[in-house]
Amino acid sequence: MKTKAALVLSSGGARGLAHIGVIRALEDAGTEITAVSGSSIGALIGGVYAMGKMDVYADWVRGMSKRKIWELMDFTITTDGLVKGEKVFNKMREIIPDMPIEAMPVPFAAVATDLLHEREVVFRSGSYYDAVRASVSIPAVFKPVKRGDKILVDGGVLNPVPIAHVDRSRADILVVVNLYGPSKGLSADSRRQKRQKLSVGYLSLLKHTANAMIHRLAQTIIENHQPDIVVSIPHDLADTFAFHKAQSLIDYGRRAAEQALSEYRGAGGA
Repeated sequence: MKTKAALVLSSGGARGLAHIGVIRALEDAGTEITAVSGSSIGALIGGVYAMGKMDVYADWVRGMSKRKIWELMDFTITTDGLVKGEKVFNKMREIIPDMPIEAMPVPFAAVATDLLHEREVVFRSGSYYDAVRASVSIPAVFKPVKRGDKILVDGGVLNPVPIAHVDRSRADILVVVNLYGPSKGLSADSRRQKRQKLSVGYLSLLKHTANAMIHRLAQTIIENHQPDIVVSIPHDLADTFAFHKAQSLIDYGRRAAEQALSEYRGAGGA
């Protein structure tokens, strides 16, 4: 029988391109993905997969250079975010038309955070782009999405690994891709450079403090839910906006998934 899996894709910036490689490895192994949930980049990738457009997105993002990424940054002088986020999504709409989430061939859920009410907001219907724009809104970087009495920001703030929101049946194994895995192993020079970055200023310290909290939150969620397979991607594999490294990140995700699948089967899994 074909293995069926409910798939959870974590937040984590450009490292999330590894999600593409994981999905391809699962499919190559004969695994049927029955449902997907995601936060932030996990919502973006999960949604294009659920609508059947992941290969289109992968082809587009592989053509990204640092210059092209910079050109998609529509900076703003407002106090609630540095980037509007309209340019990149308008560009995506040119290659991938919007689709109602409820019309997607694979059940999909995107998670955002309502800052005013301090709670998760789960999108299971409506515009894919509306849901993802809210889910990827990194606080102080992207302008938040205002909807009624809600101010919506990145889903990773409260739930970086949205296991509770994937539409899983009893027959499904649970597969989680965690972009907050252990360090890939830094050289002495790299560790020294990292310490220097930490001492540059308060913005860097705030960033690393937030990352440390999200890492611990992701670990706690995973421990509480005990997935069948966890594909662990090092938290320092790539910076938040390193989309120009698309091919290497996709390849890393594929290798990590193949190893996790091999270990699962070796332990008696399906």
